Amino acid sequence: MGAALGSGRMGGRRNGKGRRRGRGGAMSEINVTPFVDVMLVLLIVFMVAAPLLTVGVPVNLPKTDANPLPTEQREPVTVNVDVDGTIFLQGDPVTAAELRERLSAIASERGADERVFVRADQAVGYGDVMQVMGLLNSVDFRNIGLVTDPGGPVASGVRAVQPE
Repeated sequence: MGAALGSGRMGGRRNGKGRRRGRGGAMSEINVTPFVDVMLVLLIVFMVAAPLLTVGVPVNLPKTDANPLPTEQREPVTVNVDVDGTIFLQGDPVTAAELRERLSAIASERGADERVFVRADQAVGYGDVMQVMGLLNSVDFRNIGLVTDPGGPVASGVRAVQPE
């Protein structure tokens, strides 16, 4: 009534040389699961670590509808003005006299056509920002960019003042 499959030992088939197929042979497939697990862990580590690598002066930038400028290869010259009115050059606090000296050195090294980015807290007065820009102009920097956060009001929604 019942027929036995195989030779009685675990029911496997033998090839012509007396060895079992499938169990004792070398596995010819690559198991990619550990590789995927390691890649996912590395992805999470980099996602967590990337925001921690940005170092700068905490400034609450105003929001505008302007498009961001293309990035340059070398680190741009940045002048920051925080809410207290403290001036920073490349993240280091400086006085106005020190700022003039260091900007003169940068202008002689990189050239006066170098772009300078001014980042000022929105609570800083217009006059304070203009004093910094005037100091940049006195050192012959003419390519000055004001940094803002994107996502602010659209320019068409702002009422322009008409000359009288």
